[in-house]
Amino acid sequence: MTRASAINAATRNFETGGFTRDLGELVAHETESQTPDKAAELPKYLEQALIPRLNAIGFTCKIHPNPAQDAGPLLIAERIESDALPTILTYGHGDVIRAQTDQWRDGLHPFRLVDEGDRLYGRGTADNKGQHLINMAALKAVIDTRGSLGFNSRILIEMGEEMGSPGLSEFCATHKEALAADVLIASDGPRLQSDTPTMFMGARGGISFDLIMNLRDGAHHSGNWGGLLADPAMILAQALSTITDVRGQIQVPEWRTTSLTDDIRAALQDLPLKGDGGPEIDVDWGEESLTPAERVFGWNSFAVLAMKSGVPEAPVNAISGHAKAACQLRFVVGTDLDDILPALRRHLDARGFRQVQIVPHERAFFSATRLSPDHPWVRLVAHSLEETSGKAPHILPNLAGSLPNEVFADILGLPTVWVPHSYRGCSQHAPNEHVLKNVCRDALTLMAGLFWDIGQTGGPA
Repeated sequence: MTRASAINAATRNFETGGFTRDLGELVAHETESQTPDKAAELPKYLEQALIPRLNAIGFTCKIHPNPAQDAGPLLIAERIESDALPTILTYGHGDVIRAQTDQWRDGLHPFRLVDEGDRLYGRGTADNKGQHLINMAALKAVIDTRGSLGFNSRILIEMGEEMGSPGLSEFCATHKEALAADVLIASDGPRLQSDTPTMFMGARGGISFDLIMNLRDGAHHSGNWGGLLADPAMILAQALSTITDVRGQIQVPEWRTTSLTDDIRAALQDLPLKGDGGPEIDVDWGEESLTPAERVFGWNSFAVLAMKSGVPEAPVNAISGHAKAACQLRFVVGTDLDDILPALRRHLDARGFRQVQIVPHERAFFSATRLSPDHPWVRLVAHSLEETSGKAPHILPNLAGSLPNEVFADILGLPTVWVPHSYRGCSQHAPNEHVLKNVCRDALTLMAGLFWDIGQTGGPA
């Protein structure tokens, strides 16, 4: 009954094919939360894929309806060994983004796990089925080795994260006692580099909205009316051009954060961002005075996700009556969420763009959160990961992307530590989603070692 024995048990699970088999069973559930006709698949995933596995290692499980109408259910599983022990809350989501089946390359299918080379392909392998499966398998490795965890474990799985986690905040507020814990340790998102563990303690917030220029009904002949009718696409493009400058530097004063303090800069210093399957970084894009790591982890960024005027697929000689751009701001702690869109309204009005409408997307925002890299739980996790891997983990104050961390940090009042098990080139939210086998194997050992250490020490001193 040693730490090494628990890690070896997790390794054997991978090397004998157990992990791949289990992941294939999870991937086979077509849990597209954004597709209404797949709603019946969401509870099946909890009932058929997760509960039997959790029951087998001593967890009691209960499925709860979502307080949000037409949103997927939630699962709370728990294994309570002693009231005197610390409690670890783990989170994951079983829903996946739209499959995009016809866009996957030949030989692949989103809901069939394909083992090819150093990759395991399938929708949800990276986001998030593979990640919460790794954590559950690591818990099992510790239980099988020690006979117990040495701590209490609670697991929350939702089925609507890809829709913006509808109902999650209300659910956690209502079930605070059932979700009470000392810390959240969960997994989502990518490592900075596939060969080195990563930790992050929060996330950038995100808010999405449309900018709409609606001038008239229908389109009109560009020869007969050109020069007489205002072009909504041109006006919208001009409005967008005031939000950032030519290199993407934000020009809305209230969107320029003041929270990039010296301690955060120190934590971000020398973090690697290049390579590892992702696209090449555009070094001349973003805030000029910041390093690339500071731009993506310590600053706000604005993006135009999509634009349309007329029919781009089949243009005709006509001036459109309207134009629309789907936009998004990713923002860090220190940005006032409630003032993001009012600030944009003031900014556009002051530049003569009062006709441009701002329409927020439904359920399209996450708040920003961050935990100090010097927090005791952060130090404990970092020490454990380094002991197992032999490498100091990359430690981020917050993830560049967005996830519902504010639910755990603000509503449940927990310190939050995330240990991601994917990598940046995994194609999540795109065709050909996959995980790397070596990352999965490594993550199994890391989490088995971490859960062993928590049971051994009882948490930070």
